[in-house]
Amino acid sequence: MIFRMNTELGKKTAVLLAMMPFVISVIFYAYASYTRHKDNPKDKVVPTFTQMKDGIKRASFEKDRKGEYRLWIDTWASTKRFLIAISLLFVGVIIGLHMGVFPFFEALLLRFVLFFDKIPALAVLPILFIIFGLGEVSKIALIVMGVLPTITLDTYLRAKRIQQEQILKGFTLGANSLEVAYRIVLRQIFPRVLDTIRLNFKAVWLFLIAGESLAATAGLGYRIFVMRRYIAMDIIIPYVIWISLLAFIADWAIQRFIKWRYPWLGYE
Repeated sequence: MIFRMNTELGKKTAVLLAMMPFVISVIFYAYASYTRHKDNPKDKVVPTFTQMKDGIKRASFEKDRKGEYRLWIDTWASTKRFLIAISLLFVGVIIGLHMGVFPFFEALLLRFVLFFDKIPALAVLPILFIIFGLGEVSKIALIVMGVLPTITLDTYLRAKRIQQEQILKGFTLGANSLEVAYRIVLRQIFPRVLDTIRLNFKAVWLFLIAGESLAATAGLGYRIFVMRRYIAMDIIIPYVIWISLLAFIADWAIQRFIKWRYPWLGYE
Protein backbone atom coordinates (compact mmCIF):
# COMPACT_ATOMS: atom_id res chain seq x y z
CA MET A 1 0.00 0.00 0.00
CA ILE A 2 2.79 2.44 0.87
CA PHE A 3 4.55 2.09 -2.48
CA ARG A 4 1.47 1.76 -4.69
CA MET A 5 0.97 4.72 -7.01
CA ASN A 6 -2.77 4.14 -7.38
CA THR A 7 -3.54 3.98 -3.65
CA GLU A 8 -6.61 5.99 -2.67
CA LEU A 9 -6.60 7.25 0.90
CA GLY A 10 -9.72 8.08 2.82
CA LYS A 11 -10.09 11.54 4.34
CA LYS A 12 -9.61 10.31 7.91
CA THR A 13 -6.55 8.31 6.93
CA ALA A 14 -5.02 11.30 5.15
CA VAL A 15 -5.60 13.50 8.21
CA LEU A 16 -4.07 10.91 10.54
CA LEU A 17 -1.02 10.52 8.31
CA ALA A 18 -0.60 14.30 8.10
CA MET A 19 -0.72 14.64 11.89
CA MET A 20 1.62 11.73 12.58
CA PRO A 21 4.96 13.58 12.05
CA PHE A 22 3.78 16.39 14.36
CA VAL A 23 2.74 13.95 17.07
CA ILE A 24 6.03 12.06 16.82
CA SER A 25 7.97 15.33 17.06
CA VAL A 26 6.04 16.40 20.18
CA ILE A 27 6.57 13.01 21.83
CA PHE A 28 10.27 13.08 21.02
CA TYR A 29 10.62 16.59 22.45
CA ALA A 30 8.65 15.70 25.57
CA TYR A 31 10.91 12.70 26.18
CA ALA A 32 14.08 14.77 25.65
CA SER A 33 12.78 17.47 28.01
CA TYR A 34 11.82 14.92 30.66
CA THR A 35 15.23 13.24 30.45
CA ARG A 36 17.20 16.48 30.75
CA HIS A 37 15.08 17.83 33.62
CA LYS A 38 15.34 14.52 35.43
CA ASP A 39 19.12 14.93 35.45
CA ASN A 40 19.04 18.72 35.97
CA PRO A 41 15.78 20.32 37.17
CA LYS A 42 17.18 23.79 36.33
CA ASP A 43 17.94 22.93 32.70
CA LYS A 44 17.16 25.83 30.32
CA VAL A 45 18.12 24.30 27.00
CA VAL A 46 15.08 22.01 26.62
CA PRO A 47 12.25 23.64 28.60
CA THR A 48 9.13 21.74 29.52
CA PHE A 49 5.79 22.52 27.93
CA THR A 50 4.72 24.18 31.18
CA GLN A 51 7.75 26.46 31.12
CA MET A 52 7.10 27.42 27.50
CA LYS A 53 3.45 28.09 28.29
CA ASP A 54 4.49 30.39 31.13
CA GLY A 55 7.06 32.08 28.90
CA ILE A 56 4.63 32.79 26.09
CA LYS A 57 2.05 33.94 28.64
CA ARG A 58 4.50 36.52 29.96
CA ALA A 59 5.34 37.70 26.45
CA SER A 60 1.72 37.82 25.30
CA PHE A 61 -0.36 39.00 28.24
CA GLU A 62 2.00 40.68 30.70
CA LYS A 63 3.45 44.13 30.07
CA ASP A 64 7.22 44.54 30.10
CA ARG A 65 9.13 47.42 31.65
CA LYS A 66 8.09 49.67 28.77
CA GLY A 67 4.44 48.84 29.33
CA GLU A 68 4.20 46.84 26.10
CA TYR A 69 3.04 43.33 25.25
CA ARG A 70 6.22 42.10 23.64
CA LEU A 71 4.84 39.32 21.45
CA TRP A 72 2.26 41.53 19.76
CA ILE A 73 4.64 44.46 19.31
CA ASP A 74 7.23 42.11 17.77
CA THR A 75 4.63 40.39 15.59
CA TRP A 76 3.34 43.68 14.20
CA ALA A 77 6.86 44.97 13.50
CA SER A 78 7.92 41.81 11.64
CA THR A 79 4.61 41.35 9.83
CA LYS A 80 4.72 44.94 8.54
CA ARG A 81 8.23 44.41 7.16
CA PHE A 82 7.20 41.07 5.70
CA LEU A 83 4.16 42.48 3.88
CA ILE A 84 6.06 45.48 2.50
CA ALA A 85 8.80 43.18 1.18
CA ILE A 86 6.28 40.78 -0.39
CA SER A 87 4.50 43.66 -2.15
CA LEU A 88 7.83 44.83 -3.60
CA LEU A 89 8.56 41.32 -4.90
CA PHE A 90 5.76 41.78 -7.44
CA VAL A 91 8.04 44.31 -9.14
CA GLY A 92 10.19 41.28 -9.99
CA VAL A 93 7.15 39.65 -11.61
CA ILE A 94 6.71 42.63 -13.95
CA ILE A 95 10.43 42.76 -14.76
CA GLY A 96 10.54 39.02 -15.44
CA LEU A 97 7.44 39.23 -17.63
CA HIS A 98 8.97 41.99 -19.75
CA MET A 99 12.24 40.05 -20.03
CA GLY A 100 10.40 36.96 -21.18
CA VAL A 101 8.19 38.70 -23.72
CA PHE A 102 10.14 41.66 -25.08
CA PRO A 103 13.59 40.97 -26.62
CA PHE A 104 14.79 44.49 -25.73
CA PHE A 105 14.30 43.92 -22.00
CA GLU A 106 15.77 40.42 -22.24
CA ALA A 107 18.97 41.73 -23.84
CA LEU A 108 19.14 44.65 -21.42
CA LEU A 109 18.46 42.92 -18.10
CA LEU A 110 18.93 39.14 -18.28
CA ARG A 111 22.69 38.99 -17.69
CA PHE A 112 22.46 41.67 -15.00
CA VAL A 113 19.71 39.83 -13.11
CA LEU A 114 21.58 36.52 -13.42
CA PHE A 115 24.70 38.17 -11.96
CA PHE A 116 22.69 40.00 -9.28
CA ASP A 117 21.06 36.72 -8.27
CA LYS A 118 24.46 35.24 -7.40
CA ILE A 119 25.36 37.99 -4.92
CA PRO A 120 24.94 36.68 -1.33
CA ALA A 121 22.46 39.15 0.15
CA LEU A 122 23.83 38.75 3.69
CA ALA A 123 27.28 39.80 2.45
CA VAL A 124 25.77 43.09 1.31
CA LEU A 125 24.03 43.76 4.64
CA PRO A 126 26.85 45.97 6.04
CA ILE A 127 26.71 48.04 2.85
CA LEU A 128 22.95 48.45 3.22
CA PHE A 129 23.39 49.62 6.80
CA ILE A 130 25.98 52.17 5.68
CA ILE A 131 23.84 53.47 2.81
CA PHE A 132 20.36 53.32 4.35
CA GLY A 133 21.18 53.38 8.04
CA LEU A 134 19.76 51.03 10.66
CA GLY A 135 16.09 51.78 9.98
CA GLU A 136 13.38 49.92 8.12
CA VAL A 137 14.70 50.57 4.62
CA SER A 138 17.86 48.49 5.08
CA LYS A 139 15.92 45.48 6.40
CA ILE A 140 13.40 45.54 3.57
CA ALA A 141 16.16 46.13 1.02
CA LEU A 142 17.93 43.01 2.32
CA ILE A 143 14.82 40.89 1.72
CA VAL A 144 14.28 42.34 -1.75
CA MET A 145 17.92 41.77 -2.72
CA GLY A 146 17.78 38.20 -1.49
CA VAL A 147 14.50 37.10 -3.08
CA LEU A 148 13.52 39.44 -5.92
CA PRO A 149 16.08 38.12 -8.48
CA THR A 150 14.75 34.58 -7.98
CA ILE A 151 11.16 35.72 -8.55
CA THR A 152 12.27 37.70 -11.62
CA LEU A 153 14.10 34.76 -13.20
CA ASP A 154 11.28 32.33 -12.45
CA THR A 155 8.77 34.67 -14.10
CA TYR A 156 11.10 35.11 -17.07
CA LEU A 157 11.47 31.35 -17.60
CA ARG A 158 7.73 30.77 -17.33
CA ALA A 159 7.01 33.57 -19.82
CA LYS A 160 9.50 32.09 -22.27
CA ARG A 161 7.69 28.74 -22.15
CA ILE A 162 4.42 30.20 -23.46
CA GLN A 163 3.78 28.77 -26.90
CA GLN A 164 4.37 31.20 -29.76
CA GLU A 165 1.12 30.06 -31.35
CA GLN A 166 -0.82 31.70 -28.53
CA ILE A 167 1.06 34.95 -28.94
CA LEU A 168 0.51 34.94 -32.71
CA LYS A 169 -3.17 34.19 -32.13
CA GLY A 170 -3.39 37.26 -29.90
CA PHE A 171 -1.87 39.46 -32.58
CA THR A 172 -4.21 37.92 -35.15
CA LEU A 173 -7.20 38.91 -33.00
CA GLY A 174 -5.98 42.50 -32.93
CA ALA A 175 -4.16 42.71 -29.58
CA ASN A 176 -1.08 44.89 -29.29
CA SER A 177 2.18 43.82 -27.63
CA LEU A 178 1.27 45.01 -24.13
CA GLU A 179 -2.14 43.37 -24.30
CA VAL A 180 -0.53 40.08 -25.33
CA ALA A 181 1.99 40.36 -22.48
CA TYR A 182 -0.50 41.17 -19.75
CA ARG A 183 -3.73 39.56 -20.93
CA ILE A 184 -2.33 36.34 -22.40
CA VAL A 185 1.11 35.61 -20.97
CA LEU A 186 0.77 37.05 -17.45
CA ARG A 187 -2.65 35.55 -16.89
CA GLN A 188 -1.33 32.09 -17.67
CA ILE A 189 1.85 32.21 -15.61
CA PHE A 190 0.60 34.25 -12.64
CA PRO A 191 -0.75 31.28 -10.57
CA ARG A 192 2.62 29.50 -10.81
CA VAL A 193 4.45 32.72 -10.01
CA LEU A 194 2.34 32.97 -6.85
CA ASP A 195 3.51 29.45 -6.04
CA THR A 196 7.10 30.58 -6.40
CA ILE A 197 6.51 33.57 -4.13
CA ARG A 198 4.92 31.46 -1.39
CA LEU A 199 7.69 28.88 -1.63
CA ASN A 200 10.15 31.70 -0.97
CA PHE A 201 8.46 32.73 2.29
CA LYS A 202 11.17 30.86 4.20
CA ALA A 203 13.87 32.91 2.49
CA VAL A 204 11.93 36.11 3.19
CA TRP A 205 11.77 35.27 6.89
CA LEU A 206 15.43 34.28 6.88
CA PHE A 207 16.56 37.68 5.60
CA LEU A 208 14.04 39.46 7.81
CA ILE A 209 15.35 37.75 10.95
CA ALA A 210 18.94 38.41 9.90
CA GLY A 211 18.22 42.12 9.51
CA GLU A 212 16.30 42.33 12.78
CA SER A 213 18.96 40.47 14.72
CA LEU A 214 21.59 43.08 13.86
CA ALA A 215 19.65 46.32 14.01
CA ALA A 216 16.14 46.60 15.42
CA THR A 217 14.25 47.63 18.53
CA ALA A 218 11.28 45.33 17.90
CA GLY A 219 10.57 42.25 15.83
CA LEU A 220 10.36 38.51 16.20
CA GLY A 221 13.93 37.99 15.01
CA TYR A 222 15.17 40.78 17.27
CA ARG A 223 13.49 39.21 20.31
CA ILE A 224 14.93 35.77 19.60
CA PHE A 225 18.48 37.12 19.53
CA VAL A 226 17.91 39.19 22.67
CA MET A 227 16.62 36.13 24.52
CA ARG A 228 19.61 34.13 23.30
CA ARG A 229 21.83 36.11 25.67
CA TYR A 230 19.85 34.73 28.62
CA ILE A 231 19.40 31.21 27.17
CA ALA A 232 15.65 31.87 27.50
CA MET A 233 14.56 28.88 25.46
CA ASP A 234 11.09 29.06 27.02
CA ILE A 235 10.64 32.24 24.95
CA ILE A 236 12.80 31.37 21.93
CA ILE A 237 11.09 28.09 21.03
CA PRO A 238 7.53 29.54 21.15
CA TYR A 239 8.73 32.49 19.05
CA VAL A 240 10.19 30.13 16.44
CA ILE A 241 6.93 28.16 16.39
CA TRP A 242 4.97 31.42 16.07
CA ILE A 243 7.09 32.56 13.12
CA SER A 244 6.58 29.20 11.42
CA LEU A 245 2.84 29.37 12.07
CA LEU A 246 2.59 32.87 10.55
CA ALA A 247 4.48 31.71 7.44
CA PHE A 248 2.30 28.59 7.24
CA ILE A 249 -0.90 30.67 7.44
CA ALA A 250 0.34 33.01 4.70
CA ASP A 251 1.25 30.02 2.54
CA TRP A 252 -2.14 28.42 3.14
CA ALA A 253 -3.96 31.67 2.31
CA ILE A 254 -2.22 31.97 -1.05
CA GLN A 255 -2.94 28.30 -1.83
CA ARG A 256 -6.63 28.87 -1.05
CA PHE A 257 -6.64 31.98 -3.25
CA ILE A 258 -5.09 30.06 -6.16
CA LYS A 259 -7.58 27.23 -5.72
CA TRP A 260 -10.49 29.70 -5.68
CA ARG A 261 -9.28 31.95 -8.50
CA TYR A 262 -7.79 29.27 -10.76
CA PRO A 263 -9.83 26.09 -10.13
CA TRP A 264 -8.69 24.48 -13.40
CA LEU A 265 -5.21 23.95 -11.95
CA GLY A 266 -6.55 21.10 -9.83
CA TYR A 267 -5.30 22.29 -6.43
CA GLU A 268 -6.37 20.09 -3.52
